[in-house]
Formats: sequence, C-alpha cells, structure tokens
Amino acid sequence: MKNTPVKTVVAIGIGAALFFVLGRFVSIPSPVPNTSVTLQYAVAAIFAALFGPLAGFATAFIGHSLIDFTLYGPWWSWIIASGVFGLLSGLLMKKLDVESGEFGKKQILTFNVAQIISHLVCWGLVAPVLDIAIYSEPVEKVFAQGLMGGISNAVTTGIVGTLLLLAYSKTRTKKGSLSKG
Repeated sequence: MKNTPVKTVVAIGIGAALFFVLGRFVSIPSPVPNTSVTLQYAVAAIFAALFGPLAGFATAFIGHSLIDFTLYGPWWSWIIASGVFGLLSGLLMKKLDVESGEFGKKQILTFNVAQIISHLVCWGLVAPVLDIAIYSEPVEKVFAQGLMGGISNAVTTGIVGTLLLLAYSKTRTKKGSLSKG
C-alpha cells in the first residue's frame, strides 16, 4: 500500500507522540552526564522504514522538541541530530518493504546497518559538532555524550526496532500468497 500525504501526516503525529512518551517517561540515566538509555529511536527508525525519510525526520525532530520543551528547554544540537537520524534512516531504508510481509535476515541486516550508520553520523558527528558550534561545549564532553548516546541508541533501536518490525511484518500479507481458488 502506497503512503499518501494524509497517511504520512497521521504517522508523523503518532510517531512524534510515541517518541515523546518513550523519551520523556521511559529512560534510564547513563554514567555519562545528560545522557540516558531510551527507546524512542526505535520508534523513529520504524516510522522511517514504514513511511519514509520525511516521516522519520519529523517524528524524531518533533518528538525530541517536545521532550526538551517539557524538561529544560530546547537543546537544538540534539534536536537537529534526532531529525537527521530519522531522515538518514529513512533514506537508507528506502528499499525495505515491510508492508509486503517480508522482514527476513536480509531486511533485518539492512534495517540494522542503516540505523547503526545513522546513529554513528548523528551522535558521533552532528550532535557533537553542533554542541561545539552553537553552545561552545567542551570537545571531550560532547564526544563522550555522543559516544554513549550513539551506542545505547543503536543497541535499543536494534533490539526493539527489529522485534517490532518482525511482529509487524507478520501482520502483513506476503506478496504472491493469495491465489485464485
């Protein structure tokens, strides 16, 4: 089934709400200051895989903005990095077709390589560089935060995202599985 603009907007709203709830209320503080182990990036990756790069970007950008606005105010470097994660994930996962009911080893590998690359770029490069450029944060601090965030996000996205996409794919009708009787 093709994504329509209305379907994409609805997906963004639902995805951003889920991202917000998971990021705001389901997090475990990490040993690195101002970082937590969370589940919301699995949601962003799933929505990016199912609805494309725009939905992935908006889900993560809006969701992260809501988290920050309800906690301590916007930290734009990480909000932007979250949006880039959703966008990049969606671009790298374009060939996934979970809607067709296919999510086997090859698709799981594609999903996980895409999300790991996206996390590496966002938390190893985008967020730290923007932290330095926007907020004049210390280099060692922001790269330690980025490393912690990137690793924990990649692990939680890999586990939770893979399991949820596996479950979702089982609800879809596989291509060619319907035949005339």
